[in-house]
Amino acid sequence: MIKIVSYKICPFVQRVTAALEAKKIPFEIEYISLKDKPQWFLDISPNGQVPIMVTETGTTLFESDAIIEYIEDEYGALEKDVINEQRALDRAWSYLGSKNYLVQCGTMSSKDDVTFKERSEKLITAFTKMEKQLSSNSTFYKSNTLSNVDIAWLPLLHRAYIVKKYTDYDFLCGLPQTQAWQKAVLATGISEKTVSEDFEQLFKDFYLTNTYLGEGKDVQQSEGCGSTSCCG
Repeated sequence: MIKIVSYKICPFVQRVTAALEAKKIPFEIEYISLKDKPQWFLDISPNGQVPIMVTETGTTLFESDAIIEYIEDEYGALEKDVINEQRALDRAWSYLGSKNYLVQCGTMSSKDDVTFKERSEKLITAFTKMEKQLSSNSTFYKSNTLSNVDIAWLPLLHRAYIVKKYTDYDFLCGLPQTQAWQKAVLATGISEKTVSEDFEQLFKDFYLTNTYLGEGKDVQQSEGCGSTSCCG
């Protein structure tokens, strides 16, 4: 069976486990502490980062983009009959999502108003770009079927949901198509199945404690985007 080595609140790992779950590929997962990385992990992880995947033949793969490509090459595409041009576009939009994982983490870790606003601008810009790509005629990114793009953005959407749940701040404020997309992606149940049972509590402890978002103050959003006005 495939084995994933993970840090419990790492979005890059969730992208990999979500890709496996979406295709119903069995896997086991082992969590480590990034503050005290075991030697066996350092021995098999060239960059000392998660995720790593140990394939069914015992080969260790690293870098989430490479692992995602392996899953598709080995087990088949999530979508069938996608032409090469569309596949290239899908990879590009997936990359736009994954390259904002650390942007979102940094934003949520901000300790003050100025830092939060500076960091959140790039993340919200990415969501705004996606807003223009989405259609009210489609449940997911481009159709009523999950795609690799949906999987790539799932960690961002999941974390934005938790932030709003506990703080009323919405990274998707004023973006109705993206809000509907978030709701549809989370309704698949994949997000809960691809994280540990204590993920939400660990997330709160790390990002919503002793941070600007976690202070309980009203975080300023765009005009007309109060906690009760922009989300349904």
